Amino acid sequence: MTDPQTRGAGGWGGDRPDRLVQIVHLTSPDGVPPGLARELADCWAAVVNAGGAVIAPGMPMPPVAASAVAPVVELLLGGLHPARCRLLAAVRGGALAGWLVLRRDPHPLVAHCAVVNHVQTHPGFRGRGTGTALMGAAAAVARGAMGVERLHLSVRSGCGLEGFYRRLGWEEVGRWPGALRVAPGDDRDDILMSLTL
Repeated sequence: MTDPQTRGAGGWGGDRPDRLVQIVHLTSPDGVPPGLARELADCWAAVVNAGGAVIAPGMPMPPVAASAVAPVVELLLGGLHPARCRLLAAVRGGALAGWLVLRRDPHPLVAHCAVVNHVQTHPGFRGRGTGTALMGAAAAVARGAMGVERLHLSVRSGCGLEGFYRRLGWEEVGRWPGALRVAPGDDRDDILMSLTL
């Protein structure tokens, strides 16, 4: 795990080969490198437009432009906090390859759990272990830095992601049938998954 790095001429982490994944762990708005908000919005738009299930409140339905995603990204980055919200970014060859958010509610009843949100790998970096690296880092940060005992996430049915998470040790713990309306006549289940750390 690395500390946040300032973006320079060589990119995020310098001239690292594309096959190596560097995980950048951000815990506050002050630590956000210049240009990151734009890169996150570009990645998010590319993922959504490629069929990814990472729509958030305030975003239009696909197709989306990075400019439409930018306000959601700015809000997310402004809410970073070591105890409540962290962002993990995967970098390959100096380029943003993917990212996710870890959220924790400080209420005593649920403080031992955290939620993984906005998991995404840029379409240009899929199939290279980026998602696996991000999820492994999320588990390590949640357990080590945040003191979390259990992670939760939800997955839209019909995208085939349940198998990916199962291979990483996650288990399906419930479903909300038809809870997500992707388009008229296209309702999907919201699949709830959990990982014990």
